[in-house]
Amino acid sequence: MYAEYVTDIVHEPTQRHDDGFDLTVAEIYDVTEPGRIDFGGGELEPAETAAVPSEKRHPDDDYEWWTLRDGQYLLEYNESLTGETTVTLQPRSELLERGGTHPTLHVDELPHVPLSVGGAGCRLKENARVSTIVDARE
Repeated sequence: MYAEYVTDIVHEPTQRHDDGFDLTVAEIYDVTEPGRIDFGGGELEPAETAAVPSEKRHPDDDYEWWTLRDGQYLLEYNESLTGETTVTLQPRSELLERGGTHPTLHVDELPHVPLSVGGAGCRLKENARVSTIVDARE
């Protein structure tokens, strides 16, 4: 279910389940310089970002981890949407229970999503399932 709207899937059998379709983290960004938003759009400028470094916990690991302190980040997914429909995307309970969250969104493409991390921070592994598509409307 919902996989028909998703491309660049990491591992469909794990990501697909009865409650929706999980999306995985490809990259985490810090906002390093503010963007600009104006009334008419003539002065609209994106924020400057920098990739948050990740590292292996053990030299023989295949995947790296991000160690995130409390704060705001931008999340980039491995997956893309086909654009044929609008999906509802929400944070997975596994993210919420570890002090992270992002807004519930209704999108037809996957933008960088604001990720909030509180308290003691959070560690995310490359390809971690952090969000779930829970609805799709054409």
